[in-house]
Amino acid sequence: MRRAGRRAAAPVLALALGLAGAGTAPLFAQTGTAPARPPERIVSINLCTDQILLDLVPRERIRAISHLASDRSVSALYDRVAGIAATRGEAEAVLALDPDLVLAGAYSTPATVAVLERLGRRVEKVPAAQDIEGIKAVVRRVAEAVGERERGEAVVGAFERWLAEAVGDTGGSESAKRPSALVYQVNNIASGSGNLADNVLAAAGFTNHAVHLGLGAGGKLALESLIASPPDLLVLTGPVDEYRTVTADNLRHPALARLRAERATVTVPWRFWLCGTPYVAEAVRRLVEARKALIERRAAR
Repeated sequence: MRRAGRRAAAPVLALALGLAGAGTAPLFAQTGTAPARPPERIVSINLCTDQILLDLVPRERIRAISHLASDRSVSALYDRVAGIAATRGEAEAVLALDPDLVLAGAYSTPATVAVLERLGRRVEKVPAAQDIEGIKAVVRRVAEAVGERERGEAVVGAFERWLAEAVGDTGGSESAKRPSALVYQVNNIASGSGNLADNVLAAAGFTNHAVHLGLGAGGKLALESLIASPPDLLVLTGPVDEYRTVTADNLRHPALARLRAERATVTVPWRFWLCGTPYVAEAVRRLVEARKALIERRAAR
């Protein structure tokens, strides 16, 4: 099968999302006037807030980000964090940085958050975005917390433009006209309804095959069930040998290898859509490319 994402993206999208091979560029140039006395010693202890923060404030205002921000398998900005201190979120380590703002996820290291709040530190607990509209809300929330409302609106505006360009024509809004796709991960996890991956599949013009199979947000799908009822497009979130653990053996199973050889398959790295950030636009773009290739192959039969 022709791999998705081979066609060159429009220049503005390449610049915004780092598709030109030079690393992931900032979403927009940091300009504008910040309000009086914004936080200057910001610590992020959550992978998702790490990535939003990096597009909102200059590096000198960041004391530390989470250690996961440099992991290319889960972070869209892994190539932009060199030189920024990393933290694993322990309360003692965070306090040693003397932050005037700590960004945390809704479920980030509860013990650390509790200690910081008890000691009077400002903590912003940012919920995880579950859909594309939620991404905009989260960006605005972080922008407000760091005193960069204007930059936040610029990020949201850029995201809306690049997402619209990535989506293009999804072939109509009627579900019956859309091919099915299924996101399949380590440990037989498949992304069902009510999560960001489900929303991204819909934005790219697919129906979620996991929903058809009755799975919820983070259900498990036995490999036998996948083989018996495969989707039009199988979506993997990384190389099958990325994790050399027993829980990832399902991705290396000979039966899955045969299915991949017989059915359309695309790899959309998890770093683009594990977190609800504007870099989700790149996941959408790659899925749209895969859908177009799938439709073209059907037409050629």
